[in-house]
Amino acid sequence: MQRRKFLTGMGVGAAAALPASLPSVALADGPEIKWRLASSFPKSLDTIWGAAETIARHVAAATGGKFQIQSFAAGELVPGPGVLDAVKEGTVQCGHTTSYYYVGKDPAFCFDTAIPFGLNSRQQTAWMLQGGGLELMREFFRSYNIINFPSGNTGAQMGGWYRKEIKTLEDLKGLKFRIGGLSGQVMAKLGVVPQQIPGNEIYPALEKGAIDAVEWVGPYDDEKLGFNKVAKYYYFPGWWEGGPQISMYVNMQEWEKLPKPYQVIFEDACLYAHAEMQARYDARNPEVLKRLIGSGTVLRKFSDEIMSAAYKAAHEIYDEIAAKNPRFKKIYEPWKKFRNEQIAWFSIAERPYDNFMANPERQRK
Repeated sequence: MQRRKFLTGMGVGAAAALPASLPSVALADGPEIKWRLASSFPKSLDTIWGAAETIARHVAAATGGKFQIQSFAAGELVPGPGVLDAVKEGTVQCGHTTSYYYVGKDPAFCFDTAIPFGLNSRQQTAWMLQGGGLELMREFFRSYNIINFPSGNTGAQMGGWYRKEIKTLEDLKGLKFRIGGLSGQVMAKLGVVPQQIPGNEIYPALEKGAIDAVEWVGPYDDEKLGFNKVAKYYYFPGWWEGGPQISMYVNMQEWEKLPKPYQVIFEDACLYAHAEMQARYDARNPEVLKRLIGSGTVLRKFSDEIMSAAYKAAHEIYDEIAAKNPRFKKIYEPWKKFRNEQIAWFSIAERPYDNFMANPERQRK
C-alpha cells in the first residue's frame, strides 16, 4: 500500500501517534541537517505560529536530533509577506505561510489557501489529498522552485471587526478594511477600500484609525490580538475563508538533497500539524467567543443582501481571471467541479445533521 494512501486513510488519532514511533526508523548513519524556517506569523499566535514549532519538534524527535529546523517569526529573518521569495531563492530552506498572500504575483496561488465561497476545511483537505489538488498545486509551485505541503487549517473564519454596524451594501462604501488577496478584490467591487497588512501590524492600524475594520481568523486569535478593545461589532460568517489552509514551502533543491527517510518524516510531521491546528481552533474558539460577548462584543450576521452581492462579485472575478490566466483556469475548472460535488454531498450528510444539532433546545439537554 502506498504511504500517502495509508496515511490519509487513517484516523486523526492514529496519525497523531506516528511521530512518537518514528525515531525507530532514523538511520544510525543519517546526516546531520540544519534548516531555517521563516514564518509569516508572529509568535503571539500560538496556533498558527505553533504549527511550525510542532513540525520542527517532530522532525527532530523522529531523527534522533539529526534533522534540526529553527523557526523564525515574521520579521525576524524576512517580513511576513516575504516568505515565498525567501524560499524560492534559497535564503531559507523552508517557510510556513498562506499562499493567498501572493495573489499579486499570480491569482492561482489562492487555491492553496482559500477563495471566497470556496471549500470548508474538510473539503479543502479532501481536495488536496484525494481530489487532485496537491498535484495541480505542486505543478504550479514548481515554477517557483518550491514544493508545498498542507500544514494547517483554521476552519471557517469570522467576518471581522468593525467600528460601526454594517447593515447594507451602502455601509461598505469607502470602508478601509484589512483584507487581502482575491477577497480584497471582491470587497473592492462592493465599494470597500481593501488594505493588506501583516498580522503584527494590524492592531496599531485599527487603534489609530488608519483602517475601519479588520479580519483575521476567529475568537481565539482575535482576542490575543486585542481587536475587541478597539472595535465593537464582530461579524460572521467569513465567507471569504471557509477553510483556509496554511502551507509549508520547501526549496526544491533542499528537498531533493534530503534522504528519503527524512522526507517521509518531514511530510508526516506536516500532516500531524495540519490536523492539530484545526483541532486547537475548534477546541478553543467556543469558550473565547463566550468571553468576548460577555465583555461587550456585539455579534452580528452579514445580511443576505451583502452575501448575495459578494457571491455574484466573486464569481464574476473568477470568470474574468480564468479568461485571461491559463494557469488559474487549469486549476479553477476542476476545483469548481469538486466544490460543487462536495456541496451536494454535504447538503445530504453533514448540513442536516449540523442544523438539527444546532437547535437551542438540544444544546440544553
